[in-house]
Amino acid sequence: MPRDAPSHRPYPSDLSDAEWSLLAPLFARRSHLGRPEKWPRRLLADAVFYLLRSGCAWRMLPRDFPPWATVYSQFRRWRMDGTIKAAHDRLRGRVRAAQGRDPEPSTAIVDSQTVRCSAAGGPARGYDGGKKVAGRKRHLLVDAGGLVLLAHVHAADVHDRLGAQALIARAAPSDLPRVELVWADGAYDGPFARWLAAERGWRVEIPRHRDRQLWRYGLEAKPRGFRVIPRRWVVEVVFPQMAKPDVLALGAGGQHVADLDFGVGDDHAVDEQQHELPALLEGRRGQPVLHPAAECLQ
Repeated sequence: MPRDAPSHRPYPSDLSDAEWSLLAPLFARRSHLGRPEKWPRRLLADAVFYLLRSGCAWRMLPRDFPPWATVYSQFRRWRMDGTIKAAHDRLRGRVRAAQGRDPEPSTAIVDSQTVRCSAAGGPARGYDGGKKVAGRKRHLLVDAGGLVLLAHVHAADVHDRLGAQALIARAAPSDLPRVELVWADGAYDGPFARWLAAERGWRVEIPRHRDRQLWRYGLEAKPRGFRVIPRRWVVEVVFPQMAKPDVLALGAGGQHVADLDFGVGDDHAVDEQQHELPALLEGRRGQPVLHPAAECLQ
């Protein structure tokens, strides 16, 4: 039977009243035409968050939720009309404001990670010769605090420069109005930096090791221990954070995969949305992606 706001929270992934009050305007029905809805929007959102956190298949949703086909159909509509992205962007702005920052970032960090695909990974897959991995790359653009700005998933054999261009092209110029500087590694220097300056007016800066790795040339003793690269380390921390939700960590032998197999013939565009959902799940509680102790390394 349909239920409105539950009197108890049977699952840790369920939205609290305060969380739902923030998201309800974004998930509200946009038109009153047609028959009345049988299932409340909050229950449908709870079902999506449950699947994200538990990693179960759509057909294995508990009976507390609407039928899996109903949940999936509504999730797909939210994804196609930009509802989930709008919710993610609003929550990111609130988290930044709570940290004393402007809701819109002025700097960003870009990087990619190659991961293996599952056996039913779909068409967008390839072999990354540098990493010796067959699968996909997930490209992320994050702010200085590690909150996701853009996400894009493509075949692993696509060069980082081309993948980053496709990543930036996913956003309209008005989506990130204050961004002026992008930190990246050496793969994004040269052609990509020139393209980004001409296309968006953003400047690419390549952070280096503070000692310039002089030990490689015999000019000083090799330093001991691990040393992070300024700014670039932020996005490196985000990748393992994104793999925490079980739905992004499905695969044999504990291997993380870059694809989310719905088993209902959905298109590949869902891969971008799956990387916004974990950020939505964490951001709705006002939690920064990075550990507070890591702030001293920025």
